[in-house]
Amino acid sequence: MADATPENPAQRLADIRTEMAKAGKIAQRSPDDVALIAVSKTRSADEIRPLLEAGHRHFGENRVQEAATKWPELRAADPDIQLHLIGQLQSNKADDAVALFDCIHSLDRMSLLTALSKAMNKAGKQLPCFIQVNIGEEEQKGGCAIAELPELLEAAKGAGVDVIGLMCIPPADVEPAPYFALLAELAARHGLKQLSMGMSDDFATAIQLGSTHIRVGTALFGART
Repeated sequence: MADATPENPAQRLADIRTEMAKAGKIAQRSPDDVALIAVSKTRSADEIRPLLEAGHRHFGENRVQEAATKWPELRAADPDIQLHLIGQLQSNKADDAVALFDCIHSLDRMSLLTALSKAMNKAGKQLPCFIQVNIGEEEQKGGCAIAELPELLEAAKGAGVDVIGLMCIPPADVEPAPYFALLAELAARHGLKQLSMGMSDDFATAIQLGSTHIRVGTALFGART
């Protein structure tokens, strides 16, 4: 039986799911409406396995190369794992990303759209994608500019790339709710039903504002040593 302490990964998972349910109840949403993506970047296979043993299957990685070193073996043992690319993607890594991941959360520019479309067609594998929006208009962050979103969506449609929603990372150290609300409004305006938003410190707010995918790392895995 798992040791029910905050340091136990299974207990942390249960605690987060409790918080997700509370946030969903406030927004009159079912807990099943929100996917919890465990952000496993820089985490070893040994750190990941306890969450797998607890039944968790959605994981997120930032870098293709790092993911390729640990996930093939883990997925051989658990084929139902769903792997999400949540970090910036270089166009020259599109083939590798399509081969390894099940969903892309960081489509943000025309050149990457072209590369992903070619990679998917070559692999005979269509991955659902989120367009990452630079919701705070921050120069140092990736993401499509809000004004350029309609053009990128139209291009994706023409390229046969399945854009299922929008993703954002709000500016740090400010109230995230207005940025989450703006992303939700943009998604609704363009007929998109899924939202990848909310991390360890703000996922409850994101759920209340419509998030369908939250990306949680530290709260699940604990502080990095």
